[in-house]
Amino acid sequence: MKIYNNIQDKIDDVLNSVDAVNDVKVSPFFKDKAMQRLFTEKDKSQAKVWSWFSPQLQLVTLMVFVVLNVFAMTQLDSNTSSEEIDEFAQTYSLTSTDYQSIFN
Repeated sequence: MKIYNNIQDKIDDVLNSVDAVNDVKVSPFFKDKAMQRLFTEKDKSQAKVWSWFSPQLQLVTLMVFVVLNVFAMTQLDSNTSSEEIDEFAQTYSLTSTDYQSIFN
């Protein structure tokens, strides 16, 4: 019975502690200030990472890639590259005219 009374006393103490809870006085703009601080810190961290990659630099980079791709396409379309590959293959005996394949 003593254990039961001890538990009941603890329960009563917990329930009575609710009466000691008071309203918290907070500034009416607390939420706005906290949200402002959170979002300004995020903006600063993101600005540091990509600040050097300005729109002007993006445009120049895009133009360089376009020029390189056009140059590469013109070089691949020329017949000299295929002739050079055939010459390389013949020089190192990579092609064989005696070999008959079932796929020919």
